[in-house]
Amino acid sequence: MGDARKLQSPGPFRTDQLRSGDPYELSEGHPVFCAPTGRDGAGPNGLGFSVLDSDPAVRNAGVDAGIAISKNTLRAPDVAVNLEHDGGTWATSAPLVLEYAGRGQDEAELATKIAELLAAGTRWVWVMRLVGPRRVEVHTAASPVRVVNVDGELTAPGVLALPVPVRALFERDAAHETTLRNLLSARGYSSLEALRDKSREEGREEGREEGREEGREEGLAPLVRLFERRLSRALTEAERETLRRRLGTSGPARLGDVVLDLGTTELAAWLVDPTEDAGRG
Repeated sequence: MGDARKLQSPGPFRTDQLRSGDPYELSEGHPVFCAPTGRDGAGPNGLGFSVLDSDPAVRNAGVDAGIAISKNTLRAPDVAVNLEHDGGTWATSAPLVLEYAGRGQDEAELATKIAELLAAGTRWVWVMRLVGPRRVEVHTAASPVRVVNVDGELTAPGVLALPVPVRALFERDAAHETTLRNLLSARGYSSLEALRDKSREEGREEGREEGREEGREEGLAPLVRLFERRLSRALTEAERETLRRRLGTSGPARLGDVVLDLGTTELAAWLVDPTEDAGRG
């Protein structure tokens, strides 16, 4: 289809005549029918979107998002990253796009699509091959096509913060693992184990704080008993709070001196006045 179109003059259609959901792309005014996705690509498309969209540096990503390359050319890559818009229906550019090529792929049409995207400023077109050995073809405007095999990684400096394992673009478990890695990295964690370590440390710190609080309460109990015996009444909650605060600043020994050295009237006044120096006696 792509070779035949080279012999034709520009077609009659324009991008502003298409509506969201129309099953067509446009190439130089000629409609390109976008058939329903078969089983080869249906699952991987979603996996690829999840992996790319979750990268910490990515602002947005879209599945089958229309990119108006010119007034009569509109392409909708399987996944597009960091789409730019000018307020219209269609995006105007994307620096990174991902295409899945499965059984029945029209290779001539794919080649035309890649060429149009690169000519419009797309920096990388990744083609995930789902037939034969799994691999990704990396297309750029300035370099020959590079093939990254199934155990390799893909990078897009300036667009993606983290490398993308090829397996993550088509294997469900690898995609989920990579997506989780991306989400953790966006929140400052290098791995799930790092998150677990932080959670354990926070738990230990919480336990230490609870232990300190329990220690303060245990230290307060005998002092409360002494004060209540000297005053021959139960302490109010405000008086308990005064003791609790001064236990932290003066320590139990000094408060013990106060309860023994002050007379009943002075002791009651000391409890009422929160600014009273605990060292007086």
